[in-house]
Amino acid sequence: MIELRDDQLAFAFAEVHERARCRIEFQRTLRIPDDNHSYPLPAGLGRFPMHHVDDFEARLPASWGRHGGVFLPMYQTEALWINFIGESGGDSYPCAVKVAAGKINAVTGDPWMPALQTTPQDYLVLPDQRWLDGYAVGEGLIRQFVAMPLGAGYSAEEQLTGQAEHGGLQILVYPMKRQAYRDLMRKRERQRKRREKAMMDFGLEDVCESAAGPCPPQMALAAGGLMTQAIERDPYGLDAWDQSVSARCFVHLTDSRAYLAITGREPPHQPPSREDYARAGIPWFHLEPSADSALPGSAVLAGLDSVATKHFKQTQTPMPDNASMAVEKPISLSPPGSVREGEF
Repeated sequence: MIELRDDQLAFAFAEVHERARCRIEFQRTLRIPDDNHSYPLPAGLGRFPMHHVDDFEARLPASWGRHGGVFLPMYQTEALWINFIGESGGDSYPCAVKVAAGKINAVTGDPWMPALQTTPQDYLVLPDQRWLDGYAVGEGLIRQFVAMPLGAGYSAEEQLTGQAEHGGLQILVYPMKRQAYRDLMRKRERQRKRREKAMMDFGLEDVCESAAGPCPPQMALAAGGLMTQAIERDPYGLDAWDQSVSARCFVHLTDSRAYLAITGREPPHQPPSREDYARAGIPWFHLEPSADSALPGSAVLAGLDSVATKHFKQTQTPMPDNASMAVEKPISLSPPGSVREGEF
């Protein structure tokens, strides 16, 4: 089952396990420079508003009504990242998530197919994968998701298929099998008891954990600037996932300029410029992947023209508002549950 709650997609698989749940939201963010230098993670600047397609079907393309799902507004060249949210605490129920843009798999560059594949791995594992900011183009590298008009030739879909048919994002979630989750919980409980014993032996009694009108113009996701981000390898194996149970959602993208005509609501403010971001002192972030856990990335996706490259090919002029940025030392983000030692 999928519900839209507070601009988040809430997935639940009660038939598998009462805790088999996860949430997905789409965050506004800075479009990093598309200059072939890799940048750390920019901050999230708030959720995109989302709406049921069925509530506004008369004002939307007919194909959206067939696909169902939800829609959100994006300005041209605006960037987004996907935030995956499990249960609070350290026992989030694992889920396998497939993400495609224009029905092109964002991890492998392959055409959409529902089944999970491991050679190469074409899905993300939650909660190990906390975010996805773009197309996986190399080990520890992505190209940022950047919105461009569908039909302009920029999107991965158009570059790889020659067609401007789907646009948007496609999300498919599979829960972990009930028995696999029980086995995982027993393993975690044994690990917890070993940690508690070790802490008692060291003289520590407790640890406190904390967590973080006319058809509107349709948008698609193109490949933007390079960002340092790993796609985590599946630590559980294909057999852990219950592929007999799934939930999928088509996330359509409309141009923010059409949002008022569709919904009667003002669109979100224009995304910040690089100058706005720097002037406000908004930080950058860096997350180290687990040792030897990053997937190698997709040669197919690495071969895409980025937005800046495609713009130059089409206009013979540099892309505007694309100057390189100086980045202050990014804040290091620890893996979930880890404790920073600090100085003694």
